[in-house]
Amino acid sequence: MSVSNRSAQRSAPRASLRVAVLADSDTRWKWGALTARRLAPGHRLTGHLLRGRATPTARQLGEVGVQADRLTEVTCAEFLADIEREQYDVVVLALVGGAVQAVLHGVRALWPDPAARPVIVTGYVGVVYEKLADGLLLRHGADLVLANSRHDAERFRAVYEGVGADAGSVTETVLPFLDGAAYEPAGSRATTVVFAVQPSVPESRADRAYLLERAAGHARLHPDREVLVKLRSRPGEHTTHLEEQPYQRLAEKVPGGLPANCRLAYGNMGEVLDGADLLVTVSSTAALESLHRGIPTAVLTDLGIREALGNHHFLGSGCLASWDQLDAGLLPRGDPEWLAAQGVAPLGTGAGTGADAAATGPSAGVDTGASGASGASGASGADAGATADADVFAAARARLAALLELPGLPPVAPYYTLTTAPRYLPGILARHHLAADGTPLPGAARDGAGESRLRRRLRSHLRDAARGLYRHGVQRVAPLIRRMGEL
Repeated sequence: MSVSNRSAQRSAPRASLRVAVLADSDTRWKWGALTARRLAPGHRLTGHLLRGRATPTARQLGEVGVQADRLTEVTCAEFLADIEREQYDVVVLALVGGAVQAVLHGVRALWPDPAARPVIVTGYVGVVYEKLADGLLLRHGADLVLANSRHDAERFRAVYEGVGADAGSVTETVLPFLDGAAYEPAGSRATTVVFAVQPSVPESRADRAYLLERAAGHARLHPDREVLVKLRSRPGEHTTHLEEQPYQRLAEKVPGGLPANCRLAYGNMGEVLDGADLLVTVSSTAALESLHRGIPTAVLTDLGIREALGNHHFLGSGCLASWDQLDAGLLPRGDPEWLAAQGVAPLGTGAGTGADAAATGPSAGVDTGASGASGASGASGADAGATADADVFAAARARLAALLELPGLPPVAPYYTLTTAPRYLPGILARHHLAADGTPLPGAARDGAGESRLRRRLRSHLRDAARGLYRHGVQRVAPLIRRMGEL
C-alpha cells in the first residue's frame, strides 16, 4: 500500500487501529498483550507466539488470562511476512533482545525507505538486573522502548547516550500488570504467606531445596498460617527462563514431607495475591505487584545479596529480609521513595509516578525516537478523566498517537549494523533464519497454501514432540549428566 493510502487509513477513527503482539513466553505474552491494551485500549489485538523452547502451552496462556482476537504460532520470518501482508498500525515485540533485534532488521528490510510502516514498541517484562547494555542495544531501533520506572528510564538513556545512539525512543511507563485490589490487613500477623519461586533463581539444586525447606519450616513454626509455594509452571513446561530443578520434584524429597499448611500452588499471580498477607521471593517481579497493592513483601537475603540472584535490585527498598527474620514475625514494608523511583505507587496513596509528570511536561511531545521519526512534537496527554494510576501510560500513548499521525516513518535504525557489530549481528540474525541484510533465508517462511490439514496437524504434533524431548533433556538428562560429572 502506498504511503498516502496508509496515511489515510491511519487518520480514520481510532477504532480501526490494528495492533499485533509477538511474544516468546507466557510472561512476555502477558506483558506484551497488557501493554498493547494500555497503549491502544479497545482496539483489535492479534497475537503471535514465536516458535521456540519457551512457547507457552494452552494451560499457561489460560493461567495468564489475557485474550487476543486471534492467536497463532509463527517463526520470525513468518511474522515478518504477516506484518507486511496485514499492515498493522502498531507492533509490540515482547521478546528476548536477540529476537527483537532480528525483527527490527527484518522490518528495515521490508521498509528500507520512509514508509507508512507499523510503529514498533518493545520493552522489558520486569526487573532489569542483568545484561543491561546488551539487552538495551539489542532493542535499539524500536520507535518506543518502554521503561518500567523513572529509575529504568534514566539507566536506559544513559546506555544509549553512552554509545552515541539516539535515546529519544525511551519512554517511561510502569509494568502493565500492576493492578488488583489494595491490601486489607488481617491484623498484626500474616495468615497467608506466598513464596513466589522463580525458574532459574537460584540455580543450584541445593539452594532451591534449602529455600523450599525453609518455607516448609515456616509453616511448621506457624501452624496458624497457610504457606503457598507459588509455582510458575508444571513439569515439562517452560517459561522465560529454563527450570532445571522444578520445585515439584524437590517437594517430594523434603524431610518429613510438606506440612498440611504448606502446599504447592498454581494460578494467576494476581488472584493468588488477592488472599496474601506476606509475599516472599528472591527477586521475582511479583514483589513489585505485591508492593503496589501494599502487601508486606520480603526479598530474601539467605543466599546473600548478589547480582546473580537479582535481589541487589531491591537495595533501599526496605524489603530485604531472611527466613529467620520472617520466622520471628517481621513483616517488611516498602520504602516510599524507593517505590516511587521504581514506578510502584501503592494503591490508595494517591501518589503518581514519574510517568504521570512526563505526560504533562514537555516530554509528552514526541521525541524522534531511535528510528529517527521526526516532526511529531506537541502531542496531547492521556485520555480525559483517566486517574493517576491509570494514566501512567499517557506519555507513551501521546508518542504513539503522534507517530500514527505522520504520513510515513523513516526506516528503523538499530544501533547494531554490519558496521558497528560485523561479527555479532550476523549470528543473531542467522539464529532466526534471516540473512545479514534482514531478509529471510531461503525456506525460512513456509508457505502453507495448498497444504493438507492432515499434514499441518502432523507437523504440529512432531513439533510438540520435539519440544517435549528438549524440555525433558533440560529438566531430567542435563542435571543427571552434571551430577555424574561431579563424581
